[in-house]
Amino acid sequence: MKRRQQFLNNGQYKNFLEYCSETVEFWKIHLMESDSPEQEKSLRARHFQAVALDKLTITYTAGEPIENLPPILESLISLYEDFQKSLALYEKSPNICPLAIDDWPYQYEECVQVISLCILLHRIDLLERFVALIDNAGYAGEDTLYEDLLAKVLPGRHDIDEWYHDLYTPLIRAIYVEDKVEAARLLEEYCNQWYPAFEQAPWHDSHLDGEEGSYVGYWAFEAGAIAFLYGIDDSQIDHMVYPKDLVAYARNFTPPAGSTQIGRVEAGQPCPRAGYWFTPAQANSRRHFQQGEIMPCFTGSSWGDTLWYWSGEEHA
Repeated sequence: MKRRQQFLNNGQYKNFLEYCSETVEFWKIHLMESDSPEQEKSLRARHFQAVALDKLTITYTAGEPIENLPPILESLISLYEDFQKSLALYEKSPNICPLAIDDWPYQYEECVQVISLCILLHRIDLLERFVALIDNAGYAGEDTLYEDLLAKVLPGRHDIDEWYHDLYTPLIRAIYVEDKVEAARLLEEYCNQWYPAFEQAPWHDSHLDGEEGSYVGYWAFEAGAIAFLYGIDDSQIDHMVYPKDLVAYARNFTPPAGSTQIGRVEAGQPCPRAGYWFTPAQANSRRHFQQGEIMPCFTGSSWGDTLWYWSGEEHA
């Protein structure tokens, strides 16, 4: 195991994978304590979704190849959809959000982590499905970081200058500051403050519980997604919570053999597929290209050449 964080050992990883399999099988045939069948289904769905998120996180923490993550992410998004449906029936609220992102910082963090994993793994199809669960609950146009994560890859996002939780201020400032060195400094500042800011989160200090604990990894995936989307220089960032190799994967993305995904295209090359593309080299870059159209170049990017990434076929 070539772990990506030092707290995880082979025993912990093995124990989690066994637990993951056993708990899913157990709760398929047993009922959770609840006050109603609707509540029981909601509790069960949230449990399955939480286990899937932990599996995705620990797989990355354990050092597994990044190519192993997308199938787990696909399953996770489906489980969020299942949870939302069961929660909606229990609460009698059709568009209820599966995460209370305005009230609880750790649930907001979960939201932006999932968004960021979809972006860094180039699964815009899964991102659209997950974001629909949040948008439909009335959260669209309410939070700067949420919108800035989506603006380059999804159409029709909002320009908003307020956000729910102060701890994200350095990361948001890193997007808008004009000085590239300062942007990198703010990115590092955010990473430095990230773990202490979640002292009240249920997963905080879980690495202290040993092999029987619930530690799966501590990752500020949103910091990586912002660095990727907005061309922030992360070459000097070596913080434990920063997913550096996942950002490198996103920047150098090549679809696996047989995949229908579309890889990056360098400036000066013909567009391989008609649709919308974006580049971290320029703000507000998302635009439509016809197949065969030459992809343009922008100078001044903080991390090198202009690279274009697929952003779907929808109109902006």
